[in-house]
Amino acid sequence: MSFVKFESMLKTNNVYFFDLTEFEEIIIHYIDIGKHSLAKKAVKLGLEQHPDSIDLKLLQIELCVFEDKLALAKKLLHQVEILDPNNEELFIQRATIVSKEGNHKEAIVNLMKALTLSDDKQDIWSLLGMEYLYLDDFENARLYFINCVDQDLEDYASLYNVVYCFDMEEKHEEAIDFLNKFINKNPYCEVAWHQIGRQYSVLKRYEEALVAYDFAVVIDELFVGGYLEKAKTLEALGAYQEAIDNYLITLELDDATAFAFVRIGACYQRLGNPVAAISYYKKAVYEDPLLGKGWLYLTNIYFDQSNYEKAAYYISKALSIDESDALYWRRYSEIKLKLNFFEEAIKGFEMCLSLGDEDVNVFIALVDVLTFVGEFNIALKTLQKVQRLYKNLAEIDYRFAGLFWILDNQKLGRTHLIKALNIDYDNHIILKELYPSVYFNEGFQKLVCDFKKATE
Repeated sequence: MSFVKFESMLKTNNVYFFDLTEFEEIIIHYIDIGKHSLAKKAVKLGLEQHPDSIDLKLLQIELCVFEDKLALAKKLLHQVEILDPNNEELFIQRATIVSKEGNHKEAIVNLMKALTLSDDKQDIWSLLGMEYLYLDDFENARLYFINCVDQDLEDYASLYNVVYCFDMEEKHEEAIDFLNKFINKNPYCEVAWHQIGRQYSVLKRYEEALVAYDFAVVIDELFVGGYLEKAKTLEALGAYQEAIDNYLITLELDDATAFAFVRIGACYQRLGNPVAAISYYKKAVYEDPLLGKGWLYLTNIYFDQSNYEKAAYYISKALSIDESDALYWRRYSEIKLKLNFFEEAIKGFEMCLSLGDEDVNVFIALVDVLTFVGEFNIALKTLQKVQRLYKNLAEIDYRFAGLFWILDNQKLGRTHLIKALNIDYDNHIILKELYPSVYFNEGFQKLVCDFKKATE
């Protein structure tokens, strides 16, 4: 091969002659395998031996673009333009340069010019599709990628891009129509069956998705992506044992993944087999110790078993990976409450709020813990914050009533109590647990009884 002869020349410091075609093959070979330093040496020697070659100059420009030497690339491009102003590659390289500079509309103009000069349009269509993607113009991008697919039914990169454009436009039915037409032309394309299955899955048409994935894995028994999507679909249909079987196939065909282990664990948990679930969750975190979701699943399963010490251990693992996840902090607080570690529970709920989790249940849980530890004024301030976000919730006004009563402001306590009773009378029983001294107060009981009589 030419590049073997070229490397032999470099080792011996001899200078061999190569014809123009050989130099082009050598340079393109090194560019394709990412050995740009050898490609540059070949360009230099090639131009020494063939100084008037436009093709070698264009390859030199391509290398400059790879190395982000855009100013030099433009200078060389200008020299080529003087020699051959209608060379299609001239416009392609100019498009690449301006695209790198963020001027995608100008890139499109240059590619359109190249299109008029080229007999082989597929690569240019693909480049046009990418430029339109950069502009978030999914409709035009899709049309050019469809041209590529029509030209070459095995251009799977363009096929994926067509489907991606449909996804971004949320045109899933149109994607299905396109893929069905493609399958009519190429019925044994596992990629197309896989993609049509994905569209059905997005639309929650799981039975049809399953049929598509079955075709994909029948066509290619080693198609890991097909088995993976089939497993996820079976899981969505509640066929957990079949889902497990397909996840296990992916582990046989490819390297183990934490995702597959987690999903197998979740399926076993749904099947009521916590021992197997724990085993696979542990495999997941062993495979990927930074998988916070794996640690959370272990936390949840031990929490459900009332093994709060182990749950606390595993949630601490999740938090050590990501302290900015409000879900982890909420579970942390729930565990600390079960262990009667109230100060830690307060810290966890406050972290939830600081991270943007303003769910009413977080506020209420924090108010209840603050009340339990006697921080009545802080609890009251927290209630005032939540009231600005949530209007006319009996749970909030009952807590206001209890706190104001405790703080000897019975006037405001009565106001909030009456408001809460009007919203949800039956829920006043929560005060028995939260504020027993208030609930059994004679004045409180009389107010509740009077309200009931007045509304009967």
